[in-house]
This record gives sequence, structure tokens and C-alpha cells, in this order.
Amino acid sequence: MKVFQVNSVCGTGSTGRIVCDIKQMLKNSGNDCRIAYGRGFFDDPDCVKIENDLVFKAHVFFSRITDRQGFYSTAATRRLVRDIEQFNPDIIHLHNIHGYYLDIRVLFEFLKQYNKPVVWTLHDCWAFTGHCAYFSFAGCEKWKTECGQCPQKSAYPASVLIDNSKKSFNLKKDLFTDIDNLQIVTPSNWLNGVVKESFLKKFPVTTIYNGIDLNVFKPLKSDFKSKNGLSGKKVVLGVANVWEKRKGLDDFIKLSKVLPNDYKIVLVGLSEKQIAALPQNILGISRTENINQLVEIYSAADVYVNTSVEETMGLTTVEALACGTPAVVYNATAVPEMVNEKCGKVVNAGDIDGLIKAITTVDVRAEDCLLRAAEFEKDKQYNIYLNLYKNTLGSEK
Repeated sequence: MKVFQVNSVCGTGSTGRIVCDIKQMLKNSGNDCRIAYGRGFFDDPDCVKIENDLVFKAHVFFSRITDRQGFYSTAATRRLVRDIEQFNPDIIHLHNIHGYYLDIRVLFEFLKQYNKPVVWTLHDCWAFTGHCAYFSFAGCEKWKTECGQCPQKSAYPASVLIDNSKKSFNLKKDLFTDIDNLQIVTPSNWLNGVVKESFLKKFPVTTIYNGIDLNVFKPLKSDFKSKNGLSGKKVVLGVANVWEKRKGLDDFIKLSKVLPNDYKIVLVGLSEKQIAALPQNILGISRTENINQLVEIYSAADVYVNTSVEETMGLTTVEALACGTPAVVYNATAVPEMVNEKCGKVVNAGDIDGLIKAITTVDVRAEDCLLRAAEFEKDKQYNIYLNLYKNTLGSEK
């Protein structure tokens, strides 16, 4: 079996690691896989970058003006099409096709004509909205009927001038629903349910959680506390790739004002500007691609707190659990699916008093955190993809 994966990045970030893990799973099981990606660089003969940095920047520039992200990079998409045809896969597996590197018209017109089975993992909500990747924080439900006058025009993928959300919504709807052999995968039951309310509801939807490498994310002896002057303190940890409002940075600042003195908040993934603006009782750390450093911080924490109100899974919560750290999460979107009563607590979004109570009273065994994390072990999750591929090909015969 030959599988061709397409994603915005490769080998970096959550989705970039996921496509590489799936590739390795396929190789280990005697199958073949190729990955095409749009930006960054990953040195692997099975992975090809289809976009160049100059054209990527042009795609960003024109998108900012026209609100037409996903409708440029035509030459790059034609290169992708030629690469797919040359590889001749049995299945095409799409991931993030937004990210300023593809022309979705060229891609989906090809997929319709090529008529090979397509698996599409939705890592966010961009596929069925006219503009945004997430809608929950804005409280917008226009995507259920027809987008227009977008309340999040300035959010990723930001437009500073034109609002083309209505046109983009209808173009996406026409393109994405005009192929027959499409199987959608979501990384949570929450997103699964949302897809079934969108124009993609005609397609079968399967939930496959993002996997975690338990050989990497595991409890470690850590000197993080002593190195940062936190000995004797209980560390409340938050981690995000980008600390936007939807991730709950403001709630951590509110929390810092009322937590007992023996607690210290540590936030990972902040910009230098955000770090400079933090109150003294929050330790800010910039984003790191050093996984070992992150594991040491997870292992040193006494409780992991996820105040995000907009997640399609919430993989950082599982990473913390895998390091033996209990989790307190908001009851919003997909995040509560990661936690059970044996490894943490769920609090209503925005309830600071409830958050304090949960943080100061959470009392679970590290072993139960590890047992919960084991359910998301990457081989266990990504072998579900292997079965999905086989079943999809079986139904084609």
C-alpha cells in the first residue's frame, strides 16, 4: 500500500510530527509513504517541499489584502499534482491544506479527476468556514449556513482589507463536496460532532486521537524548580504554541492574583513581549522545540492547567499526563475528552474560583495519569489509520 500525505509543515509542530509518525508507522508495517509540505525544511528523502519561501510570502501578502488564503500558490499545487501522479498512491491523505502554500481549486479539481480514495484529517475548523480556523471563542455559527461579514477577519488567516468569507465559504463548499471517495478524520469526538453540522456532513467521519510518543513524554527527574528558584513552590503549568486570547492567558493572570503564596505559575510558549508584561508571580518561558526541556518542565509541575476554550484535541494535556502530572482543564470544546476523574478535574470555562479549588485540591496518583496517557500512545492511535486505509481500499474493490 502506498500513501501520499499532504501537510503545511513536516517534522515540526504538532501536525508536522503527526505526518512523520504516520509515515514511520506505514514503513514499519511494510508499506510506502511520501509527504509533501509547504514551508520550513525537513531533511528526509520521503518528504518534499513543494513551495518556495518567496512565493509563500507572496501568498501571505495577497491573502492579507484579499482574504483569499488557499487560492494562490497555483504553480506549487501543480508541482504537488505531478508528484502525486508520479508516486501513484493508493490513498491520498490530506492534513492542513491551509497555511499559504496551496491553491485548493487546483488540488480538488485534480482529486475529483484522479478518483483515488482521500482521507482528510481536520486539525481545526478551517475546512468548513469561510475564513477562520476556530469559531468557538467568537461565538459564531455562520458556518452552519453561510459565512459573511466575518467577525474574525483579523484573526488567522488575517485579512486587513477585504472580507471574502461569503465567497470563500461557497467556493469551499462546492470544491470539497464535489468528490465522492472522501473519508474525514477528526482528533476528537467534539470536532466529529461539529463536522456533522457542517456542509461536510455528507462524508463519513471517524475519530482518531493524535498520538503521543511515550518513550519521549515520560516522568523524568528534573532540576527545573531548583534552577529557577522554585524550590518549595507548587508549580502550576500552562503550555501553548501561541498564547492567544482563546488559550486563556488572561485567566492565568487573574489566577496569579488569588493563588496561595506557595504556588507559582509557569507559562511556556510566550513571546518576549508577553513575558515582559507578566506579573512577578508568573514565570514566562518562550516557545521551545527542545522536547526534552519541555518534558523536564512537565515532570517538575505539580498540576497542569489548560485554560483554552478552543481546541480540537488539546495534546499538551496528554503530554503532561504522560509525565505523571495531573491536569485541570476547562469544560470547553475537545479538551475535557483528554481527562477522566482519576487523572484530573474539569472546571467551567472562566470560573476562576472553581479553577483555584481544583488546583489546590487535585489529588490523583501519577500512575493513573500515566494510564490515561497510555490510551493516546502513538502506535495505538496511528494503527487505527492503517486499518482505516485498508478498509477504505477494501471498499473500493
